[in-house]
Amino acid sequence: MVIEDLNQHEASTHSRRDRWHAATAGYLGWTLDAFDFFIVVFMVDTLAHQFQVSKSAIIWTLTATLAMRPVGAIAFGMLADRFGRRKPLIANVLFFSTIELLCGFAPNYQVFLLLRILFGIGMGGEWGVGASLAMESAPTKWRGILSGVLQSGYSMGYLLAALMSRLVLPHYGWRAMFWMGGVPALLALYISSRVRESEAWEQRENHDLSTILRRTLASWKSLIYLGVLMMLMHALSHGTQDLYPDFLKSVHRFAPSTISYLAIFYNIGAIAGGITFGYHSERFGRRRTMIAALVLSLLVIPLWAFGSSFFMLALGAIVMQIGVQGAWGIIPAHLNELAPDEARGLVPGFAYQIGILLAAPTNTIEFALRDRIGYSWALAAFELTTILLLVVIIASGSERRGRSFLAHVQPNLMRAGAD
Repeated sequence: MVIEDLNQHEASTHSRRDRWHAATAGYLGWTLDAFDFFIVVFMVDTLAHQFQVSKSAIIWTLTATLAMRPVGAIAFGMLADRFGRRKPLIANVLFFSTIELLCGFAPNYQVFLLLRILFGIGMGGEWGVGASLAMESAPTKWRGILSGVLQSGYSMGYLLAALMSRLVLPHYGWRAMFWMGGVPALLALYISSRVRESEAWEQRENHDLSTILRRTLASWKSLIYLGVLMMLMHALSHGTQDLYPDFLKSVHRFAPSTISYLAIFYNIGAIAGGITFGYHSERFGRRRTMIAALVLSLLVIPLWAFGSSFFMLALGAIVMQIGVQGAWGIIPAHLNELAPDEARGLVPGFAYQIGILLAAPTNTIEFALRDRIGYSWALAAFELTTILLLVVIIASGSERRGRSFLAHVQPNLMRAGAD
């Protein structure tokens, strides 16, 4: 595969400040979107009591949110390729913020479920549009580290939700948690006043829907590959995060407050891992660095699943998330570099969200394995299999590190070879 040299000259008309605003908008959008999703995770018992339903009914709202994310990815992704990144991103932020705010006024479970379904559409649309805007605005030599920063917004959202569950929920109640979700609407004002349109999008001549769909369908093999990759990546992250608090509570009898604080610490590790491995992917390549991060997670499975003390389990959880999110930190850059120019708003986001839909049975599989082989072995066996499959998929794929998204680029050198 032929790729451009990383030192190529990009004749961009955007200033460093313009690029900074674009990256900030993408990061804050994903952080606040993730926060709005994860606050439900910390209020399952509270919401079940409030609406007089079972815990499984509240968990079903999480499933419904995830199931609608591909719909949002298609809708907002196509709008981003047709009308530019800024306006669809503003519309997306206003949409999911309004829905989150309304959740705080839900009078019953039926209304709450409907609102969480609608929220899933907004959540599904934000990542693809925000990532394309941030990656198209970033200089190629900084794309790796900015990819890690962007993706770390997910962990930051999780961390903020954990903090608010300790600081806000006990004193102001569940409705206040959702009312805070209306704050991201202010981000729309920031995008409108500070963020410039993607120069890469402006340079393209064809923005009609037929061209977008044609280029997407022409890349069907790549789309299938990315969908499988993202399915395994979501199985990796959700398989190491979602049931781990319950594992610590059920097997090791840790107090809820202890689990919340541990979740904060391993999400700090996740943020550090995403940024660190994203940075190194610019030097060593996307695939090699992702595999290195996965190997780190593989090596720490004994501590993470079979640790006999709080210290061993905490160390295992932190290092596990450094590796897991280290691999994830490279994904925004990797997917945007592999996507066709005409459908960069659609393809990465759709692959990302279809992956979470296909990985939806992750928790069910791990829970079923728990009844057969025990909780520790269930987590360990599932993640061991997932990591090994990921290594094979990543190693057999391709990458386009250093690819420019601008049309008027004057490369100094060209180098050949499968990077």
